[in-house]
Amino acid sequence: MKIAVIGMGLIGGSLAKAFMNVKDAEVFGYDLDNVTVARAKLENAMNHSLTKENIGQCEYIFIALYPKATEGFLEEFSPFISKNATVIDCGGTKREICSKGFQMSEKYGFCFMGGHPMAGTQFSGFKYSRASMFQNASMILVPKKDETIETLERIKKVLVAIGFKSVTVSSAEEHDRIIAYTSQLAHVVSNAYVKSPNSRVHKGFSAGSYKDLTRVAKLNPGMWTELFMENGDNLTFEIDNIIAELQKYSDAIKAGDKEKLYNLLDEGSKIKESIG
Repeated sequence: MKIAVIGMGLIGGSLAKAFMNVKDAEVFGYDLDNVTVARAKLENAMNHSLTKENIGQCEYIFIALYPKATEGFLEEFSPFISKNATVIDCGGTKREICSKGFQMSEKYGFCFMGGHPMAGTQFSGFKYSRASMFQNASMILVPKKDETIETLERIKKVLVAIGFKSVTVSSAEEHDRIIAYTSQLAHVVSNAYVKSPNSRVHKGFSAGSYKDLTRVAKLNPGMWTELFMENGDNLTFEIDNIIAELQKYSDAIKAGDKEKLYNLLDEGSKIKESIG
């Protein structure tokens, strides 16, 4: 099985390392940074450098680049991809890239599927990648509407081989709407939370709740700017909603309304209990 991994950062590097542990897998790696490629080779995270000349050999192609770079890669490399290949992007938004990917798929004959590994850390870059990144994780797949069950099952077997526990199938619209809440809003809130002047003097006063809430405040601003802007409609809905909810707490405290505050806290606690 010949695997191409495009982009050797946290997710791409982890994919490459994971596939290197799969029997009979051969990994072709690609990154715009030659130093990263050299490091990946030294750490045995890939067998070969990917080129336009050898990409046609690859059965599965995983693209782990920023959204616009993914579109650019597809524009440049699609003519050289085998019609028997399956191309899966691993970005955090799906509507724009799936539109582009399905277009390229239709034009050149390969199978394209949107993908989003539900795994990662607050750190970025190849040095933080690890082969175990996807153990027991979920992979979201966004296939074209008429994709066959056989194709999905085949891809699932490849994903299970590197540790994924489950595969969730979604539309691009549903993915972007839900991910705005489960991932993107959390990054915005965490990033804004540490801007309090008291964040500078938290040591000795902070414990688990502080660590949980601030874990993803440290992020890659270039990547997340692209993701947030591409999903702006869904994300701003979530931001506006949480601002409105927070205002209720502030108003109750300012008014000295204990009953209102109690009800707000009780409501949130019960919702969390019901959703897990």
